Formats: sequence, structure tokens, C-alpha cells
Amino acid sequence: MNYSYHIFSPYRVCPLGAHVDHQHGLVTGFAIDKGVDFWFNPTDDGHVHLESKTFDGTVDFDISQASQIKEHHWGDYARGAKYALRKRFALQKGVEGVIQGSLPVGGLSSSAAVLVAYVMAFAKANDIELQPFEVVKIASEAEREYIGLNNGILDQACIVLGKKDGLLFLDCDSDEYRIIKRYPDMPNFEIGIFFSGLTRSLVNSDYNLRVYECKTAAWNMLAYTGQPLKSFDRTFLRDIPKSTFEKTRIAMPERFAKRAEHFYSEYRRVRQGVTAWETGNLKLFGKLSLESCESSIHNYECGSPELIAIYEIMRKLPGVYGGRFSGAGFKGACIALIDPVYKKEIQTELTKRYLAQFPEYEKTFQVYFVKPDNGARFIQNEK
Repeated sequence: MNYSYHIFSPYRVCPLGAHVDHQHGLVTGFAIDKGVDFWFNPTDDGHVHLESKTFDGTVDFDISQASQIKEHHWGDYARGAKYALRKRFALQKGVEGVIQGSLPVGGLSSSAAVLVAYVMAFAKANDIELQPFEVVKIASEAEREYIGLNNGILDQACIVLGKKDGLLFLDCDSDEYRIIKRYPDMPNFEIGIFFSGLTRSLVNSDYNLRVYECKTAAWNMLAYTGQPLKSFDRTFLRDIPKSTFEKTRIAMPERFAKRAEHFYSEYRRVRQGVTAWETGNLKLFGKLSLESCESSIHNYECGSPELIAIYEIMRKLPGVYGGRFSGAGFKGACIALIDPVYKKEIQTELTKRYLAQFPEYEKTFQVYFVKPDNGARFIQNEK
């Protein structure tokens, strides 16, 4: 079938700003040159028919009807996009199309990339003009309210707003952002993506539990200092000064103190990292990314044995500036900023040492090298 429209929605990586967007922290990120392709035609009768080159089965529903309960199927992401759009707009035209991902699922926010693609497609079919940040908000809302993942806006912001010649710096409290252009004399770099061989679903991981632990830490601090408590959904670590944490950390259970320690230390690392990036200091930026991963392991307490093994191997390899777990950091992938001169050596050594520890992933462990790219967009001149 010939399709009138083609959307490319990239995957994303976050070198600094791990696990803090849901607490309204500071984050950085890139869109990358791998992602989701969605080819489609509008349908006048409101019917949505979707096929996937990645997953089995087809998806069919009426875009004008309210979304029912989740079916725990890849079609839930299309229904989630419809759900969030219908809260704002009357949808009458559906789409028929096919979607395909270009890398294995795990750690690159493929679910957010898919949601962004569906939001853009349904809007186009219904002649709805959305500003980039509106796409971010709608896709994020779909993932929180319909899919059930209590995330912030990091993933969608990187996917929609990313630029290939700069680093996205986003304040998840004010929603202010800017693209920091590459310093003219910054060394050349690419992004290594190292898949553990494990896949994971964030809704079924400890992701949501960590969000609740962060909020509980905030509640502890407010209670210990005699301040009024807000409802849980309006409680964020960003609203509480670090000085309050220093006064109360010894009084709260260790697990909550660790989650808060990660938040405040990551806030500092992002600030330092932005300065490093602005001055072209890729070595310092990479070092901060490694420190971020250390805090993810010891304070945020995420990371499977497989991911920790990849991290421990990669951080010692020549040509690796720095890196950390990608995504939620429970099973998926590690990312690293690397010197392209060392690509072959990095791939060979990492593969050899990782599979020596985990030979059961010989067929599923994979190494990719990607570059920053522009955000989600329509690909022109295709029919």
C-alpha cells in the first residue's frame, strides 16, 4: 500500500538527569538517529487500523469512541494517544498504517517514541495543529494516565524537541528548555548503546515504586519540619530545599533518604554538566555521567546484575568519556559517550567481557553506535 504520510519519531538518551523528571528536576537529553517509523493514511470513517513490523497482530478501533480498559497489547499506545487527544479535541478521522521500530525495545523510551508518533498522526488526520510542547504534554499524559507509568516529561521532550547539533536542557518544573549548541572545539563523539539482552516493561518494574518512594521522602521532610502536607500527586522533591533534607535525613528510613540524596546530587550534577557542555569539556561531562550511574546504583538502587556488569566494563574501556544506565535502569541498556576512533575496540572488548559473565545472552546482547538527531518530524517527498 502507498501511504501519504511518514513520521519518524526518534528514540532518546539522557546522559545526565536520571530519575528526576517525575520530581520536577533538571534533565538533559538527545534524540538519536534510530527510532520509530510510522506510515499512514487518514480514514474518513474514523476507523483506526494498525499493523506492526515489530509485534504480532493488528489493532482496530474507532477514534471517536472513548477508550476502554487497557488490553495489555501494543495497541494500547494508540488508544492512549487517542485518550489524551480526545480530552482536548473532537476526533472524527482515523488512520490506517504500519509502524516499525529500528532497535530492540529496552532503555531508549520506545514507548514514548510510539506515543509521539500516534499523537502527531491523529492530529494530522484531524487537521489539528499542535505546537511541539503540546505534543510533549499530550504524549506524556497518555503514558501516565492511560498506560499507567508515572513518569515526567523527559522522554517526550527529548523525542520532540531534540536537535542533532546540541544538547537539550530541560527544567521539568517550569517546562523551560533550551538547546545548548556544541562547543566549536568539542571533541567528536558518538553514543554507544549496549543492550543487556533483557527486555523489560516499566509498568511491571519497580519504576512506579521509586516514584512513590521519592514522594514519601518529600512527605517525611515536610512532616518533620512541621510544614503542611500536600496531596501525594502534588508533592515533589524539587519544592523542598536541600537544607531541609540535610536537617531531616537522619530521621527518615534509609531507603527514602537515599532516594532524596540521588535527587539533590543529580540536580548538582546536571548544573555542572551544563557548564561542562557549554565550555566543550566532554571529559568532565562524561565523568559526571559516570557519577550519575554510581548514584543510580547506590542511592536510587536500580540496575540489574547485567546492567551493572556492562557499566563496570565500559567505564574502564579506552575511548569511553562516560555513561550510565539508559531509561529506568532495571533491565534494558547502558549508554555511553564515546570517541568514534575506539568503536571497534569498545564493541569487541565489551562483548567479550560481558558474555564471559553472562553467556546466556550470546544471541540477544547487542552493541550499536548512534548520533544525535532532530526530533520527531514528518518525512517529506514520500508517497
